[in-house]
Amino acid sequence: MTISKIKQFAKSKFSDARCIVIKIGSGLLVQKKTNLLRLDWLNSVAADVHSLQSEGKRVVIVSSGSIAFGRKILKLENSILSLEESQAAAAVGQIFLAQSYQKILEKFNIIAAQILVTAEDSQNRRRYLNSRATLLKLLEMGVVPIVNENDTVATDEIRFGDNDRLAAQVASLCDANILVLLSDVDGLYTSDPNLNLEASHIQIVEKITDDIEMMATDKESGFSKGGMRTKLEAAKVAVAAGCHMVITNGDCRLPIHSISQGRKCTWFVSSDDPIDARKQWIFNTKAKGEIYVDTGAEKAIVKGKSLLPAGVIKITGEFYRGDTVVILSSDSKFLARGLIGYSYKDVDLIKGCHSSKIKAILGHPGRSVLIHRNDMTL
Repeated sequence: MTISKIKQFAKSKFSDARCIVIKIGSGLLVQKKTNLLRLDWLNSVAADVHSLQSEGKRVVIVSSGSIAFGRKILKLENSILSLEESQAAAAVGQIFLAQSYQKILEKFNIIAAQILVTAEDSQNRRRYLNSRATLLKLLEMGVVPIVNENDTVATDEIRFGDNDRLAAQVASLCDANILVLLSDVDGLYTSDPNLNLEASHIQIVEKITDDIEMMATDKESGFSKGGMRTKLEAAKVAVAAGCHMVITNGDCRLPIHSISQGRKCTWFVSSDDPIDARKQWIFNTKAKGEIYVDTGAEKAIVKGKSLLPAGVIKITGEFYRGDTVVILSSDSKFLARGLIGYSYKDVDLIKGCHSSKIKAILGHPGRSVLIHRNDMTL
């Protein structure tokens, strides 16, 4: 594909995108010799973020760097860190990292938020839904979440983790359309270009086949943990969630803008929309219960609206927050499947009630909807 065609391809993808996740590796964020923050470069990224937001797009940043900066602050640069020292460095570095993003984004009148997660948060259904709800609300308010693994408590992640796969999980979490991996490599090659001068760069991957996986070679450098194999694993997660993923060398001014200007990169293309992919997944999961609704709620659901407690007339089965349930009409006609926001016990208490009465009934403030329209498939 010519440069002009890849530019057109990239511009089209970014133009259509509603939400973009940007993963920033430590090798780009941290100066190799001094372990200091690359301030000018990060300012350039902030300008990219501001440009995307001005186009009405939502942006999430998944950032490495906490341990690297913590090492600098704690003067642990010349030693191999133990697990406990890594956790201590992460605890100190996370504060510095968050403050750095806050100060830089503030110059563009952008509010930053810090979100620390672990792999367990995506595996536990309730934690997953809580993380998703918080993330989507922040994006709705125009905030840029800065996401990082909670290395202070996630021991396995420090030993074996990488932010490429975390970024793919975050992209799935917030229904992102594009995941950008800013790295020290400019994409996927048929073999390691450092060892094989005849290695060819691949611009677009439409399907991750066994042959594609065979091309991946792992090479760690500097502070980076994620090699090409982890990037392919991230691509699998992203594409399955309906999100395109692009890998590029981010060591340039305005790295996001440069992608749409033809900068060398590799695109992993998804054929689905994030919402459609999510709803397909919901449709294929096993239902744990049934929700029967009145005619008013039935009409609202058919029109693509969320399910409110007031429309529920009966429930069956034992389910918990995050489980899949079937929504049925009063005469048992199938209407939809969705992820429920409450346990069966709570739904039984608030069924038929207005959302404003949830707090009085349950004794704590709850969500106004039982099943959000984005968590529902007709």
